[in-house]
Amino acid sequence: MVSTARRRVFVAALATETNTFSPIVIDRKGFEESLYAPPGQHPVTPTLCTAPIPVGRRVCAEKGWDLIEGTAAWADPAGLIARGAYEGLRDEILAQLQRALPVDAVVLGLHGAMVAQGYLDPEGDFLARIREMIGPDVILCAEMDPHSHLTAKRVAALDFFTVFKEFPHTDFVDRAEDLWRILVDTLEGRVSPVVSVFDCRMIDVFPTSREPMRSFVDRMMALEASEPKLLSLSAIHGFMAGDVPEMGTKMVAVTDADPALGARLAEQFGRALFANRGRHMMPQINETEAVSRAMAAQAWPVVIADMWDNPGGGTAGDATVILKELLAQGARGVAIGTIWDPVAVQLCFVAGEGAEMPLRFGAKSAPETGEPCDAMIRVLRLNAAAEMRFGESIALFGPAARIALLDTTGAETGIEVILNTVRVQSYDPSLFTALGIDPLAQKILVIKSTNHFYAAFAPIASEVLYCSAGKPYPNTPATNPYRLVRADIWPRMDDPFGEM
Repeated sequence: MVSTARRRVFVAALATETNTFSPIVIDRKGFEESLYAPPGQHPVTPTLCTAPIPVGRRVCAEKGWDLIEGTAAWADPAGLIARGAYEGLRDEILAQLQRALPVDAVVLGLHGAMVAQGYLDPEGDFLARIREMIGPDVILCAEMDPHSHLTAKRVAALDFFTVFKEFPHTDFVDRAEDLWRILVDTLEGRVSPVVSVFDCRMIDVFPTSREPMRSFVDRMMALEASEPKLLSLSAIHGFMAGDVPEMGTKMVAVTDADPALGARLAEQFGRALFANRGRHMMPQINETEAVSRAMAAQAWPVVIADMWDNPGGGTAGDATVILKELLAQGARGVAIGTIWDPVAVQLCFVAGEGAEMPLRFGAKSAPETGEPCDAMIRVLRLNAAAEMRFGESIALFGPAARIALLDTTGAETGIEVILNTVRVQSYDPSLFTALGIDPLAQKILVIKSTNHFYAAFAPIASEVLYCSAGKPYPNTPATNPYRLVRADIWPRMDDPFGEM
């Protein structure tokens, strides 16, 4: 480790979430469309898994340390990463680190659910290569998303790590702050982090916007505040759409040189998670009930979340099941954000604002996403660089087109759709305002997200309906056609502990 008082820290980010069942391969362009920032060019605002970079800038400025920035790359979730894309970005960052040596620490922004062609555990590969380069004495730490796969290879390479606690992920900047706090205390000799992991042997979904997970996270944070030896306590939710051998839920405790305390707390909280298995998921209804309830509401807007056609989980975001049900039931005052269809967007841009034309859009990516919608439409608004907010971050989804569906007389049906080019889930009402739609003036808002939307949409919604429409996503872990996921895990096995 470098012995000078002026520390040198290398920071970079390489992240995406891989739905191994998705047909959409991510190439380098997929990263460039979402976020690709060469050294020193990362924007002031973080992009989910890149928060360690802007936080690190502030911390190192305050400490008088040298921050050496590497590349930051984030791709919105999809299917496998093309081998060349992963290896190219990995080697780009490794070369930057090699040039930066010697350093006192390496700080990374990762997601943790990445899978590439030829690599079941890209993060493990990446971290192991970094550890080999820097040796055993340089600190290697990372911030990760809870929807990740915590492999033994990653734990062996890292000195410590932090994980977002909230789902929706409203705390990614806070957890980056935690990561840097632990790093500073470690470099300055106040703590010696030790990681303890408990395997919960389960696959589940854990929204923190409802019980029982809300109280669970509150208890974790209260214990962090009251137990001096506990540096961080995290739940790795796992990512059920990732067919990899070490997929599943884990509890992680980082303690100050107290592995016994860490092991005890990780098991205590991990068994509490297992005891509530099957009770975490939000209630779901089908598209017929969702549309009927929304149309019968007396206060607006009602938000219908198309929760399994969620680009944030790697699907295309082009399903039309709910749209077809809205048309069948004669709904009006509807705005849908979004349906992914780059070809349809291109046609709208060629036609221009105000144009009326026949358009086929949606349901092109995969089975069980509905049928393409054939309609006469009017192009109402075009935005070549549409974006929305996500907490302190910005999410791009343009070029995008806002269209109105017309009836046989040429009158608007009362249903408007935002078509987008860059796949991204619906995080925030600014999705609608970016195309000139006032979300508060609508009766029904249809969005594509499992739960990340909740923090921003719940305050404006009269009601939130979680809709399970079609099956674009492998959302039933007991019967998903896994090839690599272990069999001794709930709900694939009723009692994997054999003692409950």
